[in-house]
Amino acid sequence: MLHVLYTIGPVFVIILLGWFLRAWGFIPVHLIGPLNRMVYYLAIPAMIFREVAKASFQAHFQPVLLGGTLIPVVAVFFLALGIGFVFSIRKKEFGTFLQSSFHGNLGYIGLAVAYYFLGREGFTRASILAAFLMLLQNFLAVLGLQVFSPAEKSSHRLLFFAKKITFNPVITSAMVGIGFSFFRLSIPEPIDRMLAIIGGMALPLALLVIGASLSFGLIKSRFLPALGAGFLKLLVLPGLGIASYHWLGLSPAQFLPGLILLASPTATITYVMAGEMEGSTDLASAAVSMNTLLSAATFVLWLGIRYH
Repeated sequence: MLHVLYTIGPVFVIILLGWFLRAWGFIPVHLIGPLNRMVYYLAIPAMIFREVAKASFQAHFQPVLLGGTLIPVVAVFFLALGIGFVFSIRKKEFGTFLQSSFHGNLGYIGLAVAYYFLGREGFTRASILAAFLMLLQNFLAVLGLQVFSPAEKSSHRLLFFAKKITFNPVITSAMVGIGFSFFRLSIPEPIDRMLAIIGGMALPLALLVIGASLSFGLIKSRFLPALGAGFLKLLVLPGLGIASYHWLGLSPAQFLPGLILLASPTATITYVMAGEMEGSTDLASAAVSMNTLLSAATFVLWLGIRYH
């Protein structure tokens, strides 16, 4: 348990530090967007590509683990769909509630926890898993937002969906890294050193940006739907993941990278997608902020359990 606390504690202290730095003016609001783009499009892709490309794909890719990680996401999608109908969630909030219940922050928080808790090898396995998991998350998120959008269907939103899949830098960097790993291609030393320098700022800066992006003003007005999405995302989804892993006969050493990704809080990209596809940005902002903070406790819960 101490190892879990020593790992999770500093991660969320850095996130809170980001919030304080914004409050104190060290990270001005107008700087959050550019910093986020630098992390999302440059630093994290550089780190993921380098780690995956230099690892053995055959040793780190486990189809059974991938299946055991994807199945719970689909299950929670349909569970959230049923809950939304039962509680008559407003159409404008329905799609956002759906994606907030399964769309995890893999690139910033999930991979950071995997790196600091499992080390480089665990991070590599989590990065490979994250690429496939992000494809599924984006597909289901856009599907939900498209179906429950209060506006007329448009080609604009379909193009947005295609862009989210095709130009996602985390997916792209992981897939290219998988190609290098699978075909055993080497990275030239000068480029490798450059990637190491750029990638070295990825996780610390990502955590600071997450903290600086937290917004608590809307939590009160959207408390119940945000809490409901958080219950599904932080408790039900990883719980189903553990059940799936045990059913498939995987040991904790094998499934921990997947569990960490499933236990990640609601992704910040849900706010952007809600804005682009006529969803509720207020609910997205409330869910991201609330679930990010609550995940400090739920990560300790899931990672602190001793499996037999």
